[in-house]
Amino acid sequence: MQQRILGRTGRPVSVVGLGTWQLGADWGNVTERDALAVLEAAAEAGVTFFDTADVYGDGRSEQLIGKFLAAAPGPAPMVATKMGRRVPQDPAQFTLANFRAWTDRSRANLGVDVLDLVQLHCPPAPVFSSPAVYDALDTLVAERRIAAYGVSVETCREALTAIARPGTASVQIILNAFRLKPLDQVLPAAEAAGVAIIARVPLASGLLSGRYGPDTTFAADDHRSYNRHGEAFDVGETFSGVDYPIGVAAAREFAALVPEGITPAQAALRWVIQQPGVTTVIPGARDPEQARQNAAAAQLPPLADPVLAAVRDLYDRRIRGQVHHRW
Repeated sequence: MQQRILGRTGRPVSVVGLGTWQLGADWGNVTERDALAVLEAAAEAGVTFFDTADVYGDGRSEQLIGKFLAAAPGPAPMVATKMGRRVPQDPAQFTLANFRAWTDRSRANLGVDVLDLVQLHCPPAPVFSSPAVYDALDTLVAERRIAAYGVSVETCREALTAIARPGTASVQIILNAFRLKPLDQVLPAAEAAGVAIIARVPLASGLLSGRYGPDTTFAADDHRSYNRHGEAFDVGETFSGVDYPIGVAAAREFAALVPEGITPAQAALRWVIQQPGVTTVIPGARDPEQARQNAAAAQLPPLADPVLAAVRDLYDRRIRGQVHHRW
């Protein structure tokens, strides 16, 4: 598995990581046994970067990773968690006292003394411009509660604001064949500043896997059922903000572009991996085979220029008008 340096942390991580939202909640039920099997399969496939959050299952995802870390032999993967979504989304909540409490909880959940990377979890936009917030994050580093900090963002504007701060190690942002706007400014700015880019939602909530049709249904506790229109959180997190019927049709076009011998999901991951400035991409997985297939995308040859041009054309024709101006 190819490794890239995660920005200002100086630590190498695998180009394909593992997102673990689905191990906590909001993607249908995943048993503890299945969750631990996914973590094990990813690690065996060379994944050295796990991404989680304190709000995923109200700590369940962190706790499962902690259990895996306690039992796993060999070097531990780098674990990035997030904080800030367990309280009302008011900038006044983002204080040093709360940061200490939140990170102490995550440290207990993960069973570690120092958190590898803590990311602000898509907080209200004013938080990204607050010097006091970054001062508090710097204090957490000085106190050895955390080794480094970054941000998870919804918009490119938020990403650019955070990249300009000298302590920001990483920016996590939605990037996939249906969300191209970060290519315009965010990725070049991050690369110039030495800030890592963690690409999330790389399969557009599964759309780009090509497995869904117009009549596909999802469990009631799956965000792809209950957040279609942003009822629970930013609608961009669900199908990348693309209207589902349009996304299904566009995903079929994407699948037709995929070279023989690889799956649409692997092609979608390969597309992200080869974008200049990307450090790691964090697809989720609900079973071990899916984790292995995702990791295998790192070994594929780069997509050819005609395929990249066709992806851009598909985005411009079908997707741009829905998402480009919003995020």
